Amino acid sequence: MDYLGEAIALAIDSIILGACVKYYLRSKHAMTMIQGAPILDLDKNLSEIVNTHPDKRLSYVSLRGTIKPIGNPIISNNNPKVEGVIQLLSIKEHIVQRSTAGFWSDHERTIQEVHNVMPFVIESKGYQVEIVDPLAADVLDMDVISDIFHPTVPSVMDHIWGFFAGLRQRGIQTTERMLRKGTRITGIGELVASEDGKTLKLQPPQNGAPFYLTTMQVPSLVKKLEDSKRSYRLLCIIFGTIGVVIGGLMVRRYWKNRCKKLDEERRRKLLEVSRKERRRRMRDEELPEFQLCVVCKDNPKEIILLPCGHVALCEDCAEGIGDLCPVCRSHIEKKSAAYLA
Repeated sequence: MDYLGEAIALAIDSIILGACVKYYLRSKHAMTMIQGAPILDLDKNLSEIVNTHPDKRLSYVSLRGTIKPIGNPIISNNNPKVEGVIQLLSIKEHIVQRSTAGFWSDHERTIQEVHNVMPFVIESKGYQVEIVDPLAADVLDMDVISDIFHPTVPSVMDHIWGFFAGLRQRGIQTTERMLRKGTRITGIGELVASEDGKTLKLQPPQNGAPFYLTTMQVPSLVKKLEDSKRSYRLLCIIFGTIGVVIGGLMVRRYWKNRCKKLDEERRRKLLEVSRKERRRRMRDEELPEFQLCVVCKDNPKEIILLPCGHVALCEDCAEGIGDLCPVCRSHIEKKSAAYLA
C-alpha cells in the first residue's frame, strides 16, 4: 500500500508505452515491407511473372490501376450519379453525458454500420487483377458521399429527464462512404494466379504483412508511415522516460524506507543492549532465593506472565520461554515488566 499510487501510475504508463511500441514496430515493419515490395505494371508480362514463381504466388507486390466492378456497380443512396464497388453506411448517435465528476462532455456511439461489397478488379491497359477480401485491408481509402447530421430538438420534459439521467441526445449522424468506380488506387498485397494461370488475384498476405488499397502512390504511403513511425517513436521516448522516472522514484523511496528501518532496528538493538546492561548493573546480588528467576536462579524476577499472574522469570529467560508458564503450565498471552517493591 505504500507504493500504490506509484504502482498505478507505472502500470498505466507501461500500458501506454506497450501500445506505442506495438504501433511503432508495426509502422516500421510496414515501411520495410512496402519498400521491399516490387512495383509491377499491369501488362501482358504480369501473368508470366506470377506463373513462373513457386505455387504461382508473389508474397508481396505493389500494383496500380483503375477500379472496375465485376457486374453491376453499387448505386449511392444519396447521389444516384455516384457508382462504386464498396459502400459503408453508418448511423451514429451524438450525446452529451455527465461524468462522475459532474462535467458534461460529448460522446458518440455507433448505432448501425452496414458494408456492401461488389466484386471488382483494378485495370490498366486492358489487363486486370481481381481484389480479394477488400474489407480486410489495413488501409482502405473511400470517398465521403454524404455526411448529414440531424439535430435533436428536445422538449421541456427531455431537458428535465436528461438533467436527472445525466444524458442528453444531440442528434443523429448518417454517413455514406464509397470506393468509387473509376478511382485509381494502389494495391499492395499478395498476388496469386488461378489454377489455369489466366486470372490474377490480389489478396491479404498469408505472412501477416499489411494489405493496402489506397489512392496514394507508394512514396506518399511510405512518407505517411514514416511520419507515423516518428510520432510513435517520440511517444515511446516520452512514456519510457516517464516510466524510468516513476521507477526511479519508487526505488529511491524504497531505499530510503529500508535505510530508515535498518537504522531504527540498529538503534533499537543498541537501546536494548544498553537497557539490559543498565538493569544488570542495578540488580541486587544478595537477593533471597524466592526472588530469583525460577529458570536461571541468578537474576531477579522481572517479568509477570499473564493471565496467570506469576512473576517467575528474569528478562533474559523470558525471551526463551514460549507458550507455557514454567510454574503453572498455563498458556501465556502476554509478558509485562514487573516492579517488585
